Amino acid sequence: MKKAFPVIILILAVAGAYIYWQEQNKKQDENTGIFKIYGTVDIRDASLAFTEQERIEVVLVEEGMRVKKGQVLARLRTAKLDAAIKELQARIAAQQETVAKLEAGSRSQEIDQARAEVRAAKARVANISRTVKRLKATSQSGATSIQNYDDAKAQLTVEQAQLDADRKALDLLIEGPRKEDIAAARNQLDALGASLDQLQVRLSDMTLTAPADGIIQSRILEQGELAGPSKPAFVLALYDPKWVRAYVPEPMLGKINLGMTAQIFTDSLPGQSLDGWVGFISPVAEFTPRAVATEDLRTQLVYETRVFVKDPKDILRLGTPVTVAINENQTQDRPAE
Repeated sequence: MKKAFPVIILILAVAGAYIYWQEQNKKQDENTGIFKIYGTVDIRDASLAFTEQERIEVVLVEEGMRVKKGQVLARLRTAKLDAAIKELQARIAAQQETVAKLEAGSRSQEIDQARAEVRAAKARVANISRTVKRLKATSQSGATSIQNYDDAKAQLTVEQAQLDADRKALDLLIEGPRKEDIAAARNQLDALGASLDQLQVRLSDMTLTAPADGIIQSRILEQGELAGPSKPAFVLALYDPKWVRAYVPEPMLGKINLGMTAQIFTDSLPGQSLDGWVGFISPVAEFTPRAVATEDLRTQLVYETRVFVKDPKDILRLGTPVTVAINENQTQDRPAE
């Protein structure tokens, strides 16, 4: 009992010194216009999902890894999409040749051939015309039958029709393709190009990248699993913004305003602070949440407050308890970010 007595005395002395130190700090804060509120660090997170539905080919990150904006996190299988792209590229190449053919017009050899066909048709018409004249004369004298004469006239009509058709074909070759046909072919080529662009976008969507700097909080899907828009593959905890969710008692509400600068203290950085500013004060009162450990505040009305924090070294973690010190005598301009 005698040995324990000095230890008890020492404990009481330390406790008394700690209480005295707290009272002195409280008085000093009151004299300088500084008041303190308490809360925990809060951050935003993002559920990342593929926009395409396919099985995962590879996952490149683990939980807890720090990632940069644009970093590849996972990829889906692309075999089906690659085949569709190759097929469409072949169709585009064929359509390009069709457009080039129409724009180039008729070849000189085709025009020469059509002219030759016109000359041959003219020769046949001239030849059958002479035959008709002879048969007409001989049929009148009875040397040939009327049937032969009628057959020759019918053949002349056929050859003249063929001559007209050959002349029109020559005119079409000389004039070239219609403007409407060329425009239709070009529009078809544009439609195929737009379809290819769409497939290329889908191909890029088969790769999931980080939308911002952060930490992989959860890795939900694994290689071989079916991914899709309704199935998040990762949960990404964002570095920025970070804020302290704190609660201001109603009597202190007149001391705090939006834009006030603040100093954030945490046990992991003794004697150091991070800069911040008041970014939100709830317009609605509520009873002190259970998370606030101070017993004399639990029955008071408080207002939720968010104090945004500049944390370039990413020191603070989700749920870290912190102390926020605010000088009520300061100007209320938000600091430059």
